[in-house]
Amino acid sequence: MSDLLVIGGLGVDIRVRVPALPLPAADSATVDPIDLRIGNTGAGVALAAHALGLRVTLVDVLGADPAGDVVRAALDRTSVRTVLVDAPAGTRRSVNLVDPAGRRSSLYDPRPWQGPAPFTAAELGALVGEAAHVHVSIMDWTVGLLPDVRAALREGATLSTDLHDWDGANPYHRPFAEAAGLVFVSGVRLGDGAGALAAALAPRTAVVTRGADGADLYPAGAGPVRVPAADPPAPVVDTNGAGDAFAAGVIAGRLGGASLPDAARYAARVAAAACTHDGMEYPPGLLPRP
Repeated sequence: MSDLLVIGGLGVDIRVRVPALPLPAADSATVDPIDLRIGNTGAGVALAAHALGLRVTLVDVLGADPAGDVVRAALDRTSVRTVLVDAPAGTRRSVNLVDPAGRRSSLYDPRPWQGPAPFTAAELGALVGEAAHVHVSIMDWTVGLLPDVRAALREGATLSTDLHDWDGANPYHRPFAEAAGLVFVSGVRLGDGAGALAAALAPRTAVVTRGADGADLYPAGAGPVRVPAADPPAPVVDTNGAGDAFAAGVIAGRLGGASLPDAARYAARVAAAACTHDGMEYPPGLLPRP
């Protein structure tokens, strides 16, 4: 059994500390050591949930390449159970530019999946059926399997997804939004349209994240709830993965029986603590347990 099954979203992050964002125009600049580390959204949710004490299974495709070796080594340092298939196109990767305040700008190389889905409906369904909660990353290979994921959910299990900076119109994201019961989405592109989008997603519960400005909850059948950001317990060094840590906090809180507002307030503390650590491999005790 798993408390949480994370489907998709493994990769590496190439972190570059820059003097400012946007990056000043120049032919070259000297920067701090450039690190290659486990990253991307599925890894962020899985590693944060693991640090919160959940039993986590992660299923995805991963390249048989040096970048994939970085991911495997990081996961081997945890008790996260992995089910991986080789990705012929290689491991997904992101270049994250991080300024002195911890803000980031990400350049994403998705390494698109080609051909039939890497897992059959039966293979994926067996993993889904043993999880209390399933979180689906918006990977290309998962789209066609979304109906099978929903059908395989055990009684009482929940399904979530993170649409990231969706503008509410891009058709790629809609199947994920329609499959999930709990939808995370960044408010960066939505602006004042978050309420209208949440209404369009009803009866699903929408959580609109706003970084340092907290989050807005749109529970099914209820009015919006504002959740303020929590104060970081130490200086902010890296905001990459904060949204994933927030999602993991909400999931952990809900699995523990908390109401959605209480789970989100707890998740804000988790995300704030995550921002005080460089990378997604959280040391024991850094993230507050539920």
